[in-house]
Amino acid sequence: MPRSPLALAALATVAIPGLDAFDVRQPRQSGSEYDVALVTDSEHRHWVVRAPANAAAGAALEAEVVLLAALAAHVDSGALPFEVPRPAGFAHLPEGGRVAVHPLVRGDALRLDTLAPGPGLAASLGRALGALHQLPTSVVENAGLPVYDAPAYRQRRLAEVDEAAKTGKVPASLLRRWESKLEDVRLWRFQPTVVHGDLTASHVLVHEGAVSGILDWDDAMVADPADDLSWLLVAASPDAAESVLEAYLLRRTELTDPFLTERALLAGELALARWLLYGVRTGRQDVVEDAVGMLADLDAATGAELVSVV
Repeated sequence: MPRSPLALAALATVAIPGLDAFDVRQPRQSGSEYDVALVTDSEHRHWVVRAPANAAAGAALEAEVVLLAALAAHVDSGALPFEVPRPAGFAHLPEGGRVAVHPLVRGDALRLDTLAPGPGLAASLGRALGALHQLPTSVVENAGLPVYDAPAYRQRRLAEVDEAAKTGKVPASLLRRWESKLEDVRLWRFQPTVVHGDLTASHVLVHEGAVSGILDWDDAMVADPADDLSWLLVAASPDAAESVLEAYLLRRTELTDPFLTERALLAGELALARWLLYGVRTGRQDVVEDAVGMLADLDAATGAELVSVV
């Protein structure tokens, strides 16, 4: 049963000795894996309280804590141009696991509809992602998070497509496109990097026209850097996405990956297959219907592109 904001505030006072909770509220967006609250103390400091909702989330939180400590060291050294959550205290839960409390990272969630091309926020976002992908892979390895080489990651994607095909809910033409790209080994000769693994606009914070923080690192891994770019290429305006990519490529050193953009676009499409599979596995018919509708729209759009080329 989800913990109430008041219960989380009480846990925060245990995790941070001397914290006097003055106000507590639930954030607009909080996933099903964690109970989350925003606590304001009597000194007007703001804290985020995260409690795992199950054992799997608890294990993920422990790995994330190790990763965040390593990331914070790279923030302090100047290697990362944005802030990350820094757990400041913990409280043990009766059922096992523990709550993590960290100061609120400054900034507001990125609004893609305001992302304009040029040297401003788009360039800041490109530099932030480029810096992330330049980190040593040991920051992920030492946290016990997944590490893939390029062939293994390609096989992982193939397995996802095969599982999605078995549902009978993916248009055949989409399956053929995906399988063709996954079988083209030229696309998959990339250098794996540290990736966030679940980048969305809500996980990127902006302050004074620049990226100020990136949140929610529990899906981090060593894998395909294209995955962290896919959401931008799908949702941002083409001109803004081009500015992000330009700054990104300038920040990366010795990057030779001619198929980076093509894999990023493919990753955006395969995200719909994973959404479908999530709905099927959890028995969420609303999610299944949503995924089926988006797959149909994608199939129609890609079919129209092929017709226009012909």
